[in-house]
Amino acid sequence: MLDLFGDEDTLALAERHRPLPGRFGAGTRDRAGVLAGLDALSNQAGGALGIVLGSGFEGAPDLIAEIAARHRLLGAGAETVAALKDPFRFAALCQRLAIPHPVISAGPVAKREGWLLKRAGGCGGSHIRRSAVGAVPPGHYLQARMPGRAFALNFLSDGRRIAPLALTEQWQAPSPLRPFRYAGALARGRDEAGPVPAAVAAEIAEAAARLARAAGLTGLASADCLVDGERWWLLEINPRPGATLDVLDHRPTPLLIQHIEAALGRMPAIEAAPMDATGAEICYAARTCAAVPPLDWSDHLRDRPRAGSHVARDAPLCTVTASGSDAAAVKRELRTRAERVRALLEETENSHEFQHDRAESQRPGGAAGREPRR
Repeated sequence: MLDLFGDEDTLALAERHRPLPGRFGAGTRDRAGVLAGLDALSNQAGGALGIVLGSGFEGAPDLIAEIAARHRLLGAGAETVAALKDPFRFAALCQRLAIPHPVISAGPVAKREGWLLKRAGGCGGSHIRRSAVGAVPPGHYLQARMPGRAFALNFLSDGRRIAPLALTEQWQAPSPLRPFRYAGALARGRDEAGPVPAAVAAEIAEAAARLARAAGLTGLASADCLVDGERWWLLEINPRPGATLDVLDHRPTPLLIQHIEAALGRMPAIEAAPMDATGAEICYAARTCAAVPPLDWSDHLRDRPRAGSHVARDAPLCTVTASGSDAAAVKRELRTRAERVRALLEETENSHEFQHDRAESQRPGGAAGREPRR
């Protein structure tokens, strides 16, 4: 495993791990660090079946091509990513395939309030801003604002056809600097009514299939959409496993295995959807934590930072998961569990600070009775 974080649960599962330099959401990857890290892991393993790329490579098809020259890619290749993540190539492809897609522009535009500013190849929503007066920065573009609720069709593709897995509901966790920051997603239970009209869901699936065939997309992917009644718009295709993996991976066969099979051109059999609704939400830190204290993490928490890790305010602290009888129950439980995590972190931090200050006060010359550090 090569990633930026080296979270506690990642280290527990991975046979080998190497940290990757960089910052999440920066939009660029350290080319030399990625290539050297993958080479080292492959050598340690005595060779590898292939490489599965996560988020952060959408704006770097040249780097994907370099990786593919050294290792087998299990998923979208450089040309597929370029076709789907270059905003102007993607818009042209949608137009050719008669797929509804918001108008985009390199600017300038007459009324900036009707547009969103996005970074080409961005992910997670943190790069999206409300459009303001001024020139469009390099590497960015404008997309017309459209009404509706956010959904994502999650599917497997073997390059010829797709197998839909779920149409997940998505929501945001706005912050002052990141008004469209991704928060979480939810898949409804097997017997629940669909979140959008059946005809709309079928249209979205057909559009995703046409795009997958046109771009040669393979593996696990998702199609982000806005749905407003009977109208809908495709925003983008994410040609990789994404944040909804925690939501979708509840069938008997692990989804990563099915991703690999589809990436190799063999569409796996899709098992029945889980009976319960499932959801996952990112718990963002309410304040900066200079060093995460040792915590008693619950099993429903993912991406758990190691003790001593630095977590900045508004950065992801962990991912909260929940399952339940229906979508409403899952959403309530996600909120409750996220609040418990924040309260546990604050309580543990305060306890560690008290113990530290008490020890300091008992040292010779210590400042007994001083105010706790905050």
